[in-house]
Amino acid sequence: MIAQGKGNVLGVRIDAVDYAAAVERIVEAAEARRPLAVSALAVHGVMTGVLDPAHRYRLNRFDLLVPDGQPVRWALNWLHRAGLGDRVYGPTLMLRVCERAAAERLPVYLYGGTAELLAALRARLVGRFPALAVAGARASQFRRLSEAERDEAVEAIRASGAALTFVGLGCPRQEVWAFEMRQALSMPVIAVGAAFNFHAGLLPQAPRWLQSRGLEWLFRFLQEPRRLWRRYLLLNPIYLGLLFMQFTGMHRLDSRPTPPPREEVRPG
Repeated sequence: MIAQGKGNVLGVRIDAVDYAAAVERIVEAAEARRPLAVSALAVHGVMTGVLDPAHRYRLNRFDLLVPDGQPVRWALNWLHRAGLGDRVYGPTLMLRVCERAAAERLPVYLYGGTAELLAALRARLVGRFPALAVAGARASQFRRLSEAERDEAVEAIRASGAALTFVGLGCPRQEVWAFEMRQALSMPVIAVGAAFNFHAGLLPQAPRWLQSRGLEWLFRFLQEPRRLWRRYLLLNPIYLGLLFMQFTGMHRLDSRPTPPPREEVRPG
C-alpha cells in the first residue's frame, strides 16, 4: 500500500497513492460517516485547475485527488519520486470501492447522467457484486441547480441510507458538486467521470495496451472527435510544456491557497 501525501503537479496537489490506499481511505470515511471529497484526475482534470484559479482552489481542498491518467502518474514520479507503478484509474477505483462496499455492507448512491444510464449502471453493478446495496440514484438536471433543488438532492441522498456517493457529471462539474456537497452529505463523495458510461455499457473503454502507454486519450478522441478535440489536441501539449517547465525549474505554478470562488455554482 502506497500513501505518500500530495505532490504539486502544475499547482494542483495530487495524492501519491495506489488503489489499496485510496480504497482504504474511502472505506474508512464511509464507515465513520465522515466527509471525504475524492476525484480521479487525468490531464484534462489537472488543466481545469491550471487554467482556472477558482477551480484550483476547489481541487486543492479535496481530501483525495488520485492520479487517474498515466501522464499524471508520470508527473508524480518525475517531480516527486513517488515510485508509483500504476495509476489509480477512476473506473477501476469505482469497481474496487464497490467490491469493498459490498463486503462491508456499505450502501452506495449514484448521482449524475440520465435515468436510462443509471438504470443500466445499477443493474450491471449489482450483477457484478450481488451483495452491493444501491441505496438510490438520481439523474442530472443538466443545468445549474437552485438552492432549494440542491438542498432537496442532499436530503434525498442522506435519507437513502447511503454510506458513500459516486458522482458522474463530467469534469469539472462533478468536482464542483463534490466540493460543495461534501460537508452537507457527511460521507465520501467520489467523482468518477466517464466510469458511469463505461460500466453501464454505453461507452467502450480503450484496450489495456493503450491505457498502459498513456494513449487512452487517443482512443477516446477517435470515438468522439467533435466533442473532445479541444480537450486533447490543445490541452495535452500545454500540459506537457508546463510539466517540462516545472521539471526544469523554469516555471512552477503555485499550489498555495488562493482566494475562494466568489460565487459557488451548483451543477446538477
